[in-house]
Amino acid sequence: MNVKIGLIREGKVPVDRRVAITPDQAKKFNHEHKNHQIVCQTSKIRCFSDDEYKKAGIDVVEDISDCDVLIGVKEVPLKELIPNKTYLFFSHTIKKQPYNRILLQEVLKKKITLIDYEKLYNENKARVVAFGRYAGIVGAYNALWTFGRRYNLYNIRRASDCFDLEDLKSEFKKIKLPPIKIGLTGGGRVAKGAMEVLYGLGLNKVSPKDLRKKEYKEAVFCQLNSRDYHLNKQEKEFSREEFYAHPENFESDFLKYAKVIDVLIAGAYWDPKAPKLFDKKDIVKKSFSVKVIADITCDIDGSIPSTIRSSTIDAPVYDYHPSDDNEEPPFSDEGNITVMAVDNLPCELPRNASVDFGTELINQVFPKLILGEKDEFNMIKQAKITENGALTNEFKYLQDYADGKN
Repeated sequence: MNVKIGLIREGKVPVDRRVAITPDQAKKFNHEHKNHQIVCQTSKIRCFSDDEYKKAGIDVVEDISDCDVLIGVKEVPLKELIPNKTYLFFSHTIKKQPYNRILLQEVLKKKITLIDYEKLYNENKARVVAFGRYAGIVGAYNALWTFGRRYNLYNIRRASDCFDLEDLKSEFKKIKLPPIKIGLTGGGRVAKGAMEVLYGLGLNKVSPKDLRKKEYKEAVFCQLNSRDYHLNKQEKEFSREEFYAHPENFESDFLKYAKVIDVLIAGAYWDPKAPKLFDKKDIVKKSFSVKVIADITCDIDGSIPSTIRSSTIDAPVYDYHPSDDNEEPPFSDEGNITVMAVDNLPCELPRNASVDFGTELINQVFPKLILGEKDEFNMIKQAKITENGALTNEFKYLQDYADGKN
């Protein structure tokens, strides 16, 4: 069966310049699979221009209604959804996000098959397509940009002002850190991306115990995994399997780190049933030493209580006033916590992020979705939220959300 794939333009505001497939990747796919074709919907905002696609021999069109599969990055505007098509994009509905309820309702109404990137896993239960690495890289860099601005220590360019990752790395030599302690949560792509920056600066990684007990004459960082700051409520030994299956069985033990950390880079996935890292009442304590929080997860009212809203690339930081529980202008008071909570961090390095994402999409997803390769581990099935106007079995839990009841 011949499949025509349409690379849709991004319509969400604020603008997202990333692409799911780059010109070179589309060219290679079309060359290797003559029975299938990738075409590109015209766009003025992509990090790869229409001309770059044309030069790669890709058809650039306005009308994509004759495509079988439509591929984007962020949520598609309601008016642009085409009935009875298969779409791949980040829907941001699987946590019952209130702001996207109408999107899911429209997808169901138009009998669209929706496959969500966030739920594409391999046999090892690892995400197969994600922008996590670049979220981590830019998030850690922004944390250091924020710290430098807060204390007038150094001036580095914004990540969004750098052409690509190599250009960003040229700024590292300008960063001169005092002997601070940086805490990084998470163990996945985001955390590994953040560590690329921290190691790139020449920082030493220390153990959770040493982070709490030792003093250093230079800046250091510590990677904190779930077992390091969660306790089983029944005082049982920490079990990673139980934590991911039943996070409600655990409570946070993060305060022992919050007493010594100066900069927190939050890169751990958070389940709404899991405990927050700390409570708002904890932030007002004199022992709470965190001054800069780079919340890469950016869950509003989520794991980081001081993340009261997301920020933007143009205005990446704000201050959180602990006592009044409100927002103040950035860098306005030493008693505040400065929060960086940009919710589309990979957009600051869109070309690099797009190359990595497209490689994974074509190599790992297309064989099963487009090329007919046997899907032994139900990768596509487990990521398919809707089909034929109904929620699939894996996502029946969203029914009350789709019905407007929750």
